[in-house]
Amino acid sequence: MVGGKDEPSAQRFVPCAAESGPNLRASWRWHTSKIAGAMTASRLPLDARAYAILMLCTMLWGLQQVAIKWALPAVAPLTQAGLRSIIATLLLLGWAQWHGIRLFSRDGTLAAGTIAGVLFGAEFCFIYGGLAHTTASRMIVFVYLAPVLTALGLALFVPGERLAPLQWAGVLLAFAGLATAFADGFGAPGRSTLLGDSFGVIAAALWAATTVLIRGSSLARVSAEKTLLYQLAVSALLLPLASRAIGEPGIVRLDAVAAASLIFQGVAVAFASYLAWFWLLTRYYAARLAVFSFLAPLFGVAFGVALLGERLSVAFAIAALMVGAGIGLVNFRRR
Repeated sequence: MVGGKDEPSAQRFVPCAAESGPNLRASWRWHTSKIAGAMTASRLPLDARAYAILMLCTMLWGLQQVAIKWALPAVAPLTQAGLRSIIATLLLLGWAQWHGIRLFSRDGTLAAGTIAGVLFGAEFCFIYGGLAHTTASRMIVFVYLAPVLTALGLALFVPGERLAPLQWAGVLLAFAGLATAFADGFGAPGRSTLLGDSFGVIAAALWAATTVLIRGSSLARVSAEKTLLYQLAVSALLLPLASRAIGEPGIVRLDAVAAASLIFQGVAVAFASYLAWFWLLTRYYAARLAVFSFLAPLFGVAFGVALLGERLSVAFAIAALMVGAGIGLVNFRRR
């Protein structure tokens, strides 16, 4: 288990460009200079269990945008985001208590953790707010530019995080996909999706900034659970305040669809899928796992079209494939 007693004490999670994941906005690799060889030897190749969990996680991340859209008539966007963070924070605290994981020791991470939480909360302001102005399938493609932006940010600001030629090809391919997707938006009636699409790109930049901050700050020295707690807890405080500040109606009605959506967002995505991802990272090569993050936007597009009846043009389908392929190339590592 993540953070459990069976883990070597010298191991810790460290974010890296090639391992960008979902709503934590950083995935992780084990790092220690003294036992790196032993740790590499202890990693397992991907097996049927890993593939099954990977598929389930990426499906959940792709379905989240659809769940948000379903609940919008009943629960305002930022209210949804705040409730999601509150639910996940409470579950994470319970998980840590059950497994004896210390989350509140003084370790010099409060300032960096608070900033990471603010960035995380701002990201979800734009994701949830943007979904009122664009489709679920478009939003997830724009948001998943984050792994590419993360790679660029780490290459600029973190020593040793250089991009290989193949990764640069992935960056260019993903940005070409972005341009194609925006061009498709300009062709939509009334250009109705452009505001929401722009919010998605801003959210991706905030996600990438969070990852770069974690990688280059004191947060790189603490457990994944504590880093996740900073993001969830700070956003759980800020998002309801933001909702109130802009005059959202909050919960208009709490019907079965809205309740199911909120439970799905808070329990299945923000809590369970992240813990499953961390569990995979304790047992398998993280870079090999990260390559599969390209599936999330593809699942998101498929779910948006199938469950919400969203329009899928040929140009946008090509754009989604370009972004997905770019993510795969940016995350690719040979072992």
